[in-house]
Parts: sequence; structure tokens; C-alpha cells
Amino acid sequence: MSTCAAPATPDPAVTVVRRARVPGRDGAVDIVLAGGRIRSVGGVVPDGLPGIDAGDRLVVGGLVDAHLHLDKALTADRCSWSGGTVEDAMAETAAMKADFTVDDVATRAGAVLASCVAHGTTRIRTHVELDPTVGRRGLEGVLRAAADWAWAVDVEICVFAQDGLTGSPDTARLLDEALGEARAAGRRTVVGGAPYADDDPAGQLDRVFGLAADHDADVDLHLDLFDGTAEGALIGTLCALTERAGLGGRVTAGHGTAWSFLEPDRRAAVLDRCAGTGVGVVALPSTDLFLTGRRTGAGAPRGVVVLDRLVERDAAAAVATNNVRNAFTPYGAGSLVRMANLYANLTHQASPEQLAACLDLVGPRAARVLGAPARTTGVVAGAPADLVCLDAPDPGTAVASLAPVRWVLKGGVRTVTGGSAQLHPTV
Repeated sequence: MSTCAAPATPDPAVTVVRRARVPGRDGAVDIVLAGGRIRSVGGVVPDGLPGIDAGDRLVVGGLVDAHLHLDKALTADRCSWSGGTVEDAMAETAAMKADFTVDDVATRAGAVLASCVAHGTTRIRTHVELDPTVGRRGLEGVLRAAADWAWAVDVEICVFAQDGLTGSPDTARLLDEALGEARAAGRRTVVGGAPYADDDPAGQLDRVFGLAADHDADVDLHLDLFDGTAEGALIGTLCALTERAGLGGRVTAGHGTAWSFLEPDRRAAVLDRCAGTGVGVVALPSTDLFLTGRRTGAGAPRGVVVLDRLVERDAAAAVATNNVRNAFTPYGAGSLVRMANLYANLTHQASPEQLAACLDLVGPRAARVLGAPARTTGVVAGAPADLVCLDAPDPGTAVASLAPVRWVLKGGVRTVTGGSAQLHPTV
């Protein structure tokens, strides 16, 4: 079973956050909360209201991990590490999935959720593999862990085919059944795939969009994960399908490493097409940096798509974790601040404004990738009272310094209290 650290007697709901540094505001302000949402930011607040003091530190909306794999997390100790390519990682994972149990998945997923929560994450989209090898065990384990941690983090599930779809009727059946069950239970339905791993990549896209139509589901794809080339990229096809299906704002493409090998003008055109058709893009720097550049000699590429064009156009974009210590990524602890810092480093973001935009890519802009309206993301009146206090004065410093979490609120209730290191100098 997954370990759930929910308090036996939760703290009473916070009514006001005092002395908070909020992105886009000068000086410290007070934030009034009511009914699990933000009522006001700034203005005069009466004394005596119960609350929490930010101590003139940065307070941002709850961090959002738009692309995470809970079902295969924390399996690095089961890997041989004989290669390190995408194909090697897929083969390693396919072999170990046969031994997954519901309890095993729930325990590992719960451990990752605990770490994500401690690092300020309050919303996650997790991709869960369905196929004849693992059956429903991964899905059931993740559902169990998500239920255990629902007091601290919202988890939505994208069911997807990692190892191919067009040649596997059983995988198609499992996806169809899981989407039907999610819809019947009132859960958000999201379907995905990995066309690069299918014998018929374009055919897989058609199948995924067919499932989306059948179940009124959003689409979230592992797309164009190629090392050293953009040949065969399907982003144009995905944008055309999105337009045809009228799913603008409900389709996401993760990875896109192939686009990083394009000349700047061509890459800008790809991202403009995504913005114009409402296809969100998620960069996954830890995984894609680890997997790419292995077949190149001198001047190995970074393999991480730069999202600046989407930020400039105020389009949906995010930076996310993807994997935590498994065959695809042997690193990580669920820290989105670390991921924003890594993305900034890789893509040469340096100014305070650029670094602040990186934090936005794991916050309000990432929430928009998952369908949240722009007007209800971040620290604004009407948004959920999901708040994170980071030990920094501003967003740029938070990213540059890997600022630790001081506390987290979920729906106005404190879920995390962080500590600070104590120094003990010799006298």
C-alpha cells in the first residue's frame, strides 16, 4: 500500500496569507481566502483573522506537473543500464512491467506523490500505460495512490499506449474500457499514445483521436521523440487533426525533441502552428537531455525544445518532470523548481523576466495546458487557494537559487510545512 501522510487533524483553513510577495505586484500584500478560493489580493485586511505569515517571501499558485509517469517511477534499481537510448529504455520497461503488481505500483506512486507534494506540487497529469503485458495493474495502482493523496494534490490520469496501438486490439480495448469507466465516474478523460513506437505512427494518431471522439476526451501525446533528426515528425499531422476535430485547447504534445534539431525559423514555424491550432507543448528537460545526443560525436545537441515562441504568443506551454528514477530518467525527486532551473540552464534563460517565465511554465501556464482558464490560474481573485511559499523574494530568484518550499496550502488548508537549515558555527 502507498504511504499517506495525511494529518489526523488537519490545520483549520487559513483565512489570510500575510506579507506575501506575489508575481506582478510591488511590495508585500495580504491574500484573503474563503471557501477554498482566493477572495482578494492586496487591500486592507482586518486584524485578528486566522492566517499564516509569508514573511515577505514569494507566494505563487500551486505548482503543476503537466506530464509525469507514476506507474513506472522508482524502478531504476531494476534496470541494467546497458544502453540509455529511447529504444533501450522502452525495452527495459516492457520487460519489468510483467512483474508489476497493484501494490507495487501504488507504493512507488505514493512515494513519488509524497515527494511532489513536499516540493509544492498541487496538480498532476500522470500518464499510465495500458497493454496486454501490464493489463490494468498500473492503472489500479495509480488510482489507489491518487486517492490516498487527494487531500494534498489533484491527480488526473491520461491512459496511453506506450508500446504500440495499431497492431494490438487488446491495448485498444483496454484504453476504451478505461476511458469509459473514467467518464462514468465523472473523472476527466484523457487519452494518449506514442506514435514513434508504433508500426503505423499516423494510424496511431487516427486511433487516438477516434477514442477521444468516442469518450469526449482530451488528447496528450508523446510526440516526435527522435535523437538527432526531425525527419518523420508528426506535429503537422497532429495540428491538422486537432483543427479537424475542433479540439483546440484540448490537445497536448510532450517531448518534441525532433523540433530542437530544426533551424530557428523552422522551429518557430512549428511552434506558431501549435499556438494557432491550440496544441499545448510540454518540454521534458531531464528525460530528453538524458536520452538525446547519444549518437552524435562532437557538439552533441541538447534535445530540449525551447518554448520562448509560445510564451511570447501567450500560448499553452509547460515544463514537466516526465520520469522519476527509472529507465528513461535516472534522476529526480518531483521538484518542479529544479525542473524550471534545468530548463532555464539548458535554454539560456538569464534575465529576471526570463527566469520568472520559467517558473510560470511549472505554474499558471502549465495549468492552462491542462485546461484551466487563464483568469483562474496563479495568485488572482477567484483562483483555487492552492498556494506555495518559496524562500525567495521574487520568481527569478526562486528559479535561479532553487528556492526551497516553506509551506503549501491546498484549498486554503496547510498541507506542507518546510524547514530551513540551521548553521552551527564553532565559536
